[in-house]
Amino acid sequence: MWKAINSIFFDRRDYKLIEIVTSVYNEPKTLGYTGKLLYPYFHPLGIKELAESRGLRAAYSIVNLMESIESGDITRRLKALAGLKDDLVDTVGGPMPKNTSRVLLQIMKDLVRAKGEPEHQLKLAHDFRIAAFGKPRAIRHLLDHYHLLEMPEEWNQITFDDHVHDANTSGRKSATHLIMDAWIKGIRSLRVIYYHYIEPKCALELIEAARIMEIDLRIGIEFWPLHRDRYISLIWVSRGLPNLESFLSFLARPSVIQFMEQGKALEKFQEKYLYRLLDEFNASGRMELCRDLDITMTPVVAEEFLDFVGPGQPSFQYLGEFIHSKVIKAIQIEISRLKERETTPQAETHLDRLSKTMNDFMVSDILEQYLDGANFFSGLYDYVKEKGDSAPPRLCVSFCTLLDQVEELLDDFRITLNLDRLGPEDVLELLYESYGRINRIEIINLKKYNPLDNEVMLRVNELKEAVNQGSILKLKRIISKIIADVQKHDLHQKQDRLNNLSMILNDINEFKHMFDVRPIKLRIGSDSTGKPGHYGMGFAVLDTLPFRVRKKIRKENGGRLRLPVNVKTNLCTTTSPPESLSDTIAWIPGIHRLFSTIKRSWIPEFYLLDAGSKGNLVTLGRSALMGQKNNFVTTSDQKSKSKKSFKYLNTPLKNFFKVIVGFIPAQLCFMLTKEWWLLAYFGALMWFGITGIRNVIQSVLGGGGIRRASRLKWNDYVSWDRLADSLLFTGFSVPLLDYLVKTLLLDKTLGITINSGPVMLYSVMGLANGIYLSSHNFFRGLPKGAVTGNFFRSILSIPVAVVLSALTGTILGSFNIPNVNGILQKWAAIISKGASDVVAGFIEAAADRSVYTRLRKQNIRKKISELFHIYSQLIMLFPETEELNILENSSILLDNKNSEVRDLATLIIINALDLFYFWMYLPRAQSSLIHVVSDMTPEEKAIFFQAQNMLRHEHHISRLFVDGILGKNFSRPLTFYLTLYRTYLDSIKKVKASILHEKSDDKPYS
Repeated sequence: MWKAINSIFFDRRDYKLIEIVTSVYNEPKTLGYTGKLLYPYFHPLGIKELAESRGLRAAYSIVNLMESIESGDITRRLKALAGLKDDLVDTVGGPMPKNTSRVLLQIMKDLVRAKGEPEHQLKLAHDFRIAAFGKPRAIRHLLDHYHLLEMPEEWNQITFDDHVHDANTSGRKSATHLIMDAWIKGIRSLRVIYYHYIEPKCALELIEAARIMEIDLRIGIEFWPLHRDRYISLIWVSRGLPNLESFLSFLARPSVIQFMEQGKALEKFQEKYLYRLLDEFNASGRMELCRDLDITMTPVVAEEFLDFVGPGQPSFQYLGEFIHSKVIKAIQIEISRLKERETTPQAETHLDRLSKTMNDFMVSDILEQYLDGANFFSGLYDYVKEKGDSAPPRLCVSFCTLLDQVEELLDDFRITLNLDRLGPEDVLELLYESYGRINRIEIINLKKYNPLDNEVMLRVNELKEAVNQGSILKLKRIISKIIADVQKHDLHQKQDRLNNLSMILNDINEFKHMFDVRPIKLRIGSDSTGKPGHYGMGFAVLDTLPFRVRKKIRKENGGRLRLPVNVKTNLCTTTSPPESLSDTIAWIPGIHRLFSTIKRSWIPEFYLLDAGSKGNLVTLGRSALMGQKNNFVTTSDQKSKSKKSFKYLNTPLKNFFKVIVGFIPAQLCFMLTKEWWLLAYFGALMWFGITGIRNVIQSVLGGGGIRRASRLKWNDYVSWDRLADSLLFTGFSVPLLDYLVKTLLLDKTLGITINSGPVMLYSVMGLANGIYLSSHNFFRGLPKGAVTGNFFRSILSIPVAVVLSALTGTILGSFNIPNVNGILQKWAAIISKGASDVVAGFIEAAADRSVYTRLRKQNIRKKISELFHIYSQLIMLFPETEELNILENSSILLDNKNSEVRDLATLIIINALDLFYFWMYLPRAQSSLIHVVSDMTPEEKAIFFQAQNMLRHEHHISRLFVDGILGKNFSRPLTFYLTLYRTYLDSIKKVKASILHEKSDDKPYS
């Protein structure tokens, strides 16, 4: 029985997706061809769809991206990220493509991680397929499930993080993984910080990954120079290095290499200091911890620490995490030991206490209580003094000396001051002594931020405002207040500090002018390492997010933190006129604006801090308490079977239930209110038939039309899930329109019938239908345009219903059928419904056609742009050959002794294969290709048609497939090519004849 019940849940395609993911784990070389140089030239919607499914390619990319950190295979990770962007970002359609892509990436990540959990994998596989449909309501539900904020589809939100780490420092994610997660969160601007130095390979991976995902990236290096016998934190960020080549050239300079080597020496020195802290923990802190937690823990082995760190830089944070992992392991051993012994009330109590400890015990507890984290830097300073001349120079220099050193490396840079362990008096001295070189202040670091103690932050912000405004009066008042505060407290080097502050007060005019060119700006960072127990990375300006998100956050934060920061923004709107507009309608006033492309962009101006109110800056990550993961994991026999919900029901069965649920109220309404047997028993079927036929015709007309030469069948255009939704909601419109509106309201209450007022009858019914359509469209989360459009299409259907009713009456009258108006009164709801669906069919088919055409032109233009780029490279290899004759004798290219020529010829073949696949399988590809080619110059047309003729080389292309250009599963793409390439070339020949006005009796496609 349970087997029968389970069989109604999930689809065969869900199991298939899990098989795909499992095969990637079991056979890591399943898609070995993705590592080949030619793979990126295949379009994600092109011929490689015949070799491997999108799910398989996405799973393979995720596995490579997430599991290649230790191997250090940067190239593989970058190719995996590029593949993911192609498969799950650039080619996703629907009303919410960006947000759909974010959800798909997140689900695929979880699906890959859920190895060994078949039931959880099934749910994720089902969610992945549901998300792939792109239904707004489902996407928003999944965004909430994964704690992701919905982003505007224009992708113009202001989202950023000025301080994050990857696995090369203290983070747990590779640079590629970090960038992917940042994009999933919706971050558009990111600063990744390294400690003391940066390796060229790290910069390469980070910059390339950011370029792939189109994230604005800055790379910073954090230094620890001295100020008044204390280490402070300064972050250097380069400027004037706009791309990867310039940044790598900078890192290759001898002076920069020497400077980075000093950073590496510092890291080695810090490693020895961490070993000392570990020894101190083993000697005293470990004993205290064992007493507090009532556990037994062996001394921690130092050699295991570096293995734990992996590719990262040994740090105090890593040391705490390493010890924490050992503590959790010790608690688990103690729990297992207690379970094996005889169960007693005392043992049960102890077990509960250990379980609670395991869940509550965090890395921060280790750092603060048992490693004395508050004194880490003072201890490091003492260790440096103890080592004397053997200490690295970088730990012995003042901040001014360090600024001089970095200034010699690069002229254009920015220095950010971290406020950790600093007071307003320190900030004032540092700003003055840097002589304007410190012009950024990290006013909020989320790891150190305490909403209840923000006095330093507010006073530093007050100082920043006074300096930027250039107000001598205000600046003097603030400096005088700082001096008075120093006099009240017993601070280190108090007298020298007072003398220095007094000098600044007397030199206030010069101090003010230090920041005339580069005013002080604020930075806000999460200091995220991608580990549980803290807020995640990213901040968003509320004003730039969709309305429903703003409303939800202002109503209840959902575990997110609203910072006391108001970001002043400006909305910039750019309107581009339509590319082409028919002369027939171009004269209509306002028509150009109607078809213009509008691009909106938000421009941040400045930050305003206000401790007394919640600002418009919110964290993208949830709070540490809500986001932390339990350390205690129950054993498999303790896990309760999770309940299956309706959303995991088998898709055909779910669609069947939707249709039945909609059919029941429609059928009951007709049976209970109609006396004529035809309407009583078949009215609901007619009603559903109108909706079903309209959906099918609309999909076919929108996707390709009745006459088409592609390999798609008519039912390939129809979304059965979309059809089931339409039938579900149309069923409830029967009692609304036929009984409530037509019978109760119009007939029995207002006395309006076909006899007394046919126009009023159909007007009210059309209006009611429009309100109902808009309401359920809004409930389903459809875009505002669809909601509004469905309302007005019902209004437009009113005259169609009146004409249809009159025409039906005329036909009935011509056959001398009595009581024509009585018949029309009974059929009024169906006539109104039919008119509405006729109008909807035309409007929505046109909308579908417009969407398909736009997407196809985008796909085709990308391929043709690549073709011309390849051809330009080919031209340079044949300087003496006339530029339009290179492809005329293509056999010479394929057999050329120059390998570069052969490779370029192969790339042209790949390009032609993708366009060939588009023509045969993608909706509206044929008409879109003809339109794009028609707009080309004569030279471009000649190159395009010559390139398509490369497909004539049957033997050579067959050899490419057999040799594995698309992997081991080459049979389908090879069969497709051999069977249909002649048909495609004939069609292209007709297109050429049509476009170039050559004599031809054939149409491009028929």
